Amino acid sequence: GVGVDGQSWSCILLDREGRVLCGDPIWMDTRAAGLCAEWNARPEAEELFSLCGNPLQPSYTTGKILWFKRHRPDLYRRTCRILQSNGYIVYRLTGAVTQDVSQGYGLHCFDMRRGAWDERAADLLGIDLEKLPGLAPCCKVVGTVHARAAEQTGLRRGTPVVAGGLDAACGALGAGVIRPGETQEQGGQAGGMSLCTGEFKAHKRLILGQHVVPGRWLLQGGTVGGGSLRWFLREFGAQENADRPENPFRRMDEEAARIPPGADGLIFLPYLAGERSPIWNPDAKGVYFGIDYSKTRAHFIRATLEGVAFSLYHNLLTAREAGATVTKMNAIGGAANSRLWTQIKADVTGKTIQVPSSDT
Repeated sequence: GVGVDGQSWSCILLDREGRVLCGDPIWMDTRAAGLCAEWNARPEAEELFSLCGNPLQPSYTTGKILWFKRHRPDLYRRTCRILQSNGYIVYRLTGAVTQDVSQGYGLHCFDMRRGAWDERAADLLGIDLEKLPGLAPCCKVVGTVHARAAEQTGLRRGTPVVAGGLDAACGALGAGVIRPGETQEQGGQAGGMSLCTGEFKAHKRLILGQHVVPGRWLLQGGTVGGGSLRWFLREFGAQENADRPENPFRRMDEEAARIPPGADGLIFLPYLAGERSPIWNPDAKGVYFGIDYSKTRAHFIRATLEGVAFSLYHNLLTAREAGATVTKMNAIGGAANSRLWTQIKADVTGKTIQVPSSDT
């Protein structure tokens, strides 16, 4: 069978013929910041939070739908279905229009406890429920690979396809995060953590979603700083990359390892695209603080690694406020290939971090 995972908070608009109407604003898109601020000033905002367990922020699918409705009403009128990223791939494979429940958290008309759309919340938001796909358990077979998809992909025609799930939730399953207290630390462009709980635990500065494991939720911290090291390499290491064939990230690790913890007072705030949880500020900016003539490239690398680690710690502290406890932490993603970065995260958070698999 085929299972499809995908990034969160897409807003893929399809017309009646199944054609994509425009580009998909991804989770880093903040065009709906003003609309979300308007909504959060309304008394109904508290009702929505109680229902779905998430604050209304511009990253979520809800804000993007509201933005299209206000600023591109022509597209909204032509929209027949609004899909998530993995749901769109499932559609292209099978023709079935579905959304798995782990992706429900992007919409604030999703009842997080029941795993179902809520008509009253949709009415409050002005979202047409008929534009949203039917919800399915993540492991449910929703169709089979049709002939055209088989020809395009090489998959066997008739192969069963399940609804799939959110990338972080599928990653958590793969990392063995299935019991309350077990936590995944994900080191990709979207960094942060996913803490498994056995009950509804919401916090206005975190993210709550259904796990792909039935009867489990993931209390998540989503940050944007995971790509900071790649940005640093792109902007300040181009010539060295051209001259040396070895893995540049491994070389950066070696440089940073020569600098003591704390980077001799150099501090990095990893807000290169605003920040999501727990500060939820799309206007936040990245900062290197403590620069003087003694600082070297290695100091900046070390400070970058530490800044991202402290963003993870910030989310873990906030999860503690929600009553969630970390019993075990596993690391996945590209950053888990760095022994140094993983050790820094362990030192900053005070947690033992296990790496189930790594390229190193």
